[in-house]
Amino acid sequence: MTLASVVIVGAGQAGFQVAASLRQEGFEGSISLIGDEPGLPYQRPPLSKAYLLGKIKETNLLFRPSDFFTANRIDLQHDQVTAIDRQNHRVVLASGAALKYDHLVLATGAHNRPLPVPGADLPQVFGIKTKADADALAPLVRSARNVVVVGAGFIGLEFAAVAAALGAKVHVLELGERPMARAVSREMSELFRQAHENWGVRFDFRQGLSSIDSDNGKVVAVQTNDGRSLPADLVVFGIGVIPNAQLATEAGLEIENGIKVDANLLTSDPKISALGDVASFPCLHNGEQHTRLESVQNAVDQARAVAARLMGKSAPYSALPWFWTDQGDLKLQIAGLSSGYDSTVILGDAAEQKMSVLCFCNDRLVAVESCNRMGDHMAARKILTRAPKLTAAEAAAVGFDLKAWEAENRD
Repeated sequence: MTLASVVIVGAGQAGFQVAASLRQEGFEGSISLIGDEPGLPYQRPPLSKAYLLGKIKETNLLFRPSDFFTANRIDLQHDQVTAIDRQNHRVVLASGAALKYDHLVLATGAHNRPLPVPGADLPQVFGIKTKADADALAPLVRSARNVVVVGAGFIGLEFAAVAAALGAKVHVLELGERPMARAVSREMSELFRQAHENWGVRFDFRQGLSSIDSDNGKVVAVQTNDGRSLPADLVVFGIGVIPNAQLATEAGLEIENGIKVDANLLTSDPKISALGDVASFPCLHNGEQHTRLESVQNAVDQARAVAARLMGKSAPYSALPWFWTDQGDLKLQIAGLSSGYDSTVILGDAAEQKMSVLCFCNDRLVAVESCNRMGDHMAARKILTRAPKLTAAEAAAVGFDLKAWEAENRD
């Protein structure tokens, strides 16, 4: 059946890309893109780094200017969906309006896991998720003297690098034993720890926050779990996110660490797709276990897959996951998923801050982490997209070059 109308809930990376890709695929029906933030849809990764530093302007964040939406007949609505009426194939909006759909796409993303301590509601305490967060934070970080960052994941460390570069004393509290422990190998964690410490950042591992102290409504210190008081006039936290699955839950869709979808990114209702940060899908690169990935690449690739399926080009989603983070002058790029790896091979030199970590599981290459080695990253994406035949012994040989190996072993 030819679709006449597609409604997309969520105007972030995934939602915008579905709308754009549908038009690129030749879809002629109506497209409604519903976002609950004011203004035009924008990219989020620069918010915790380049945008805070003033290196890029607000207009540089936009996916497209306003005339793109007009020219492509994308009805961008600034509203909030309050309910999904599956029986009548419509969504109900906070404004009181209702939109009919032939197909509904849920790209509702995720929200910051809240900081569960007294004082977390003070105005100098931030999670960075929206442009409004970054706009409010930018002047404060420039005047801050003592900054406490809670969480040594990508967002926390990106911000820590910015705050240190702007002259603040930065103290990072992390419940784990090393930076980015859930995302990267021990070897790569160590490279980034040393780099941040060279920038003046101080780490406290296996350490959490018990409360935030204030004086006349302003943050003055934080209390750690082991009873210490640390001076602070600004607190930024990045302790994970929670998928925005409430709409789907209330509509009776199947939930499993987000909205559960099949290999074609369809929910338990065949008229509804879900994708991006909110979707849990059977990941080919993770043993087909249901996996929820938080990355721009995943959002874009899944959006293109959904748009293609709606245009009759159905195929199981199989794109290789890859990620990146920029911290100071370090660019970390990760191809594949390293969960469950049992051995590593190091290429390059950590002392020069140019290093790749090849992660193997049962002597099969499963992921490559590259710091300031773009060539290795690009080669790794090609290798991992195919069934990799590279063994740990080959990679450990003197003079091994990942780019050369990829070129010699193309099918």
